[in-house]
Amino acid sequence: MTQTKSISLSQLPAVDRLLNLPALCSAIDQHGRQTVTDCTRAELAAARELLRAGHALPDADTLALSIVERAEKLARPKLRPVFNLTGTVLHTNLGRALLAPEAVAAMAIAATSPCALEYDIADGGRGDRDSLVEPLLAEIMAASMGEKAKEFAATIVNNNAAAVLLALDTLAKGKEAVVSRGELVEIGGAFRVPDIMRRAGAKLVEIGTTNRTHAKDYAEAITAKTALLMKVHTSNYAVVGFTKTVDEADIADIAQAQGIPFMIDLGSGTLTDFARWHLPKEPTPQDSLAAGADLVTFSGDKLLGGPQAGIIVGRKDLIARIKKNPLKRALRVGKITLAALEATLRLYRDPDRLAQRLPTLHLLTRSEHDIAAQAERLLPPLAAFAGEQSSLSIEPCMSQIGSGALPVERLASAAIVIRYPGKRPGKLLAALEARLRGLPQPVIGRIADDALRLDLRCLDPADEVRFCQQLELQQA
Repeated sequence: MTQTKSISLSQLPAVDRLLNLPALCSAIDQHGRQTVTDCTRAELAAARELLRAGHALPDADTLALSIVERAEKLARPKLRPVFNLTGTVLHTNLGRALLAPEAVAAMAIAATSPCALEYDIADGGRGDRDSLVEPLLAEIMAASMGEKAKEFAATIVNNNAAAVLLALDTLAKGKEAVVSRGELVEIGGAFRVPDIMRRAGAKLVEIGTTNRTHAKDYAEAITAKTALLMKVHTSNYAVVGFTKTVDEADIADIAQAQGIPFMIDLGSGTLTDFARWHLPKEPTPQDSLAAGADLVTFSGDKLLGGPQAGIIVGRKDLIARIKKNPLKRALRVGKITLAALEATLRLYRDPDRLAQRLPTLHLLTRSEHDIAAQAERLLPPLAAFAGEQSSLSIEPCMSQIGSGALPVERLASAAIVIRYPGKRPGKLLAALEARLRGLPQPVIGRIADDALRLDLRCLDPADEVRFCQQLELQQA
């Protein structure tokens, strides 16, 4: 028996012979000789183990096919596009906001060309990278604030957590920051406001209770060591019932009377009034500044619909101090992010077409009727993919906005719901979910109540053909 295995092993083709096969020559052109050679050796090693276990000797063509598959798998990017059918529009784990074509084009130009990032073309001197978007922000805010928008400046860092950290480090390091106990939030990734304050060197002063905070709590907490009053938008949860919060304008009056800054962390934040599209109300930076806030921080990649960024707007003197902080250089964004942010902000100049041109707003405003009609079109190919044992239905559901925005509000949508009738459907559902995740462009849904639910709110109708084609290629 040992002799038979030895003879079989010796019959395995040599690496050089395999590399000269037409299929591998093509693979070398696509992936490079070193990669294909490494894959060939790995596949031969796997074949030897199979032979030792008593399996048949694979022929050269079979080996070549396996080598090509291995090389293609290695070449596949780790950051892969997926179909988001989770029902969460701004899904942190799936990359949050989709960028508009204008933003993608701007990023490509910035990535492939020298750009006036910190160069003033008008006078030939050194420029400020924040000036690429600061005038646009002022222009957009002026639509609701008027001339008052000119009183404020802006600076951009890599995300909103960085914006909060930088502002606190600049204004409250070694001093006290007053925050309502009910606003000491934790968001995804264990980001906690108290932890950020500690890292920034600020001493947290908690006031009020979890459910009720009064204006007098702010006033009584102020001492000679108080650097600022801070309000955090509770964007990823809601406290209901016997509650009390203090209006931003009232906190601003208290801060102004004591000569200390008032800072608001909006977390998400949009630059437009969602009521225009019959969406739930979400506070805007303009609202907060108009109420008397001295600084406002918010994200670029959530409701704003742009790239990952943290935006700080507020009093010019405070922004100037923040820009001088050495941390600003460590937290600043590059030309590609600024290009995408500038292009996104330009879309806000045309509010009449914003819902058609900004992907995030487009997904949020899709009608339940259109989504249900899409579900009717996709039901047959999904039924064929799920197999004869499955039972599919189209059911109304509620999508969520996600990424810490509007935690209670939901959007009427429609989902294709897949069930396997029987006492123990769990294994079949898990297997189906795994098959969907294993597609060339993975399909991400969610299992709940003994069913796999595919909310179609985030499936662009333009992607339906590609979606169905990959289902048909790998039917059950």
